[in-house]
Amino acid sequence: MASTISSAAPITVRLTRPDDATQIRDIYNQGIESGESTFDTTPRSVSDIEPWFNTLDDYPVLVAEQNDQLIGFARIFEYRARACYRQNTEFSIYLTNAARGHGVGTKLLRQLIERAETLGYTKLLSRIFTFNHASLALCRKTGFREVGFYARHGQVNGQWLDVVIVEKLLNQD
Repeated sequence: MASTISSAAPITVRLTRPDDATQIRDIYNQGIESGESTFDTTPRSVSDIEPWFNTLDDYPVLVAEQNDQLIGFARIFEYRARACYRQNTEFSIYLTNAARGHGVGTKLLRQLIERAETLGYTKLLSRIFTFNHASLALCRKTGFREVGFYARHGQVNGQWLDVVIVEKLLNQD
């Protein structure tokens, strides 16, 4: 995993490939370790990531890459299984520690929004920890609005955490 971001090397965003699973796992596990991004507390294995590659047509995973190393990923996944929610999707975005603050999240999220619109989805949403100011700012910057708040939504290491619900309506033309 890249330990630094080079201002000279381009950052590209592309659809993931199965051979990215190990690097995606490593990035996700950094998010678990930080305690800032997910309610997950158990590190993921590659076999936990591999099923994502079976649904890329409906639920894409985009990766940001620099110098042949993944530095972040963003994914769309099913919001709820009920048919009435089919056009709503959740998203998540994870960056390596080194990639934070370099515009990688903005690049990934903008392309993920475009991909969701192309697929005909009408809403992207997520739940973000109230203390994750960088993610909340990224969502505001890319046109998401804060629509709610869940108090004591889940526990991490025995501590209750609150989340902000964000959404972006798509294909409104």
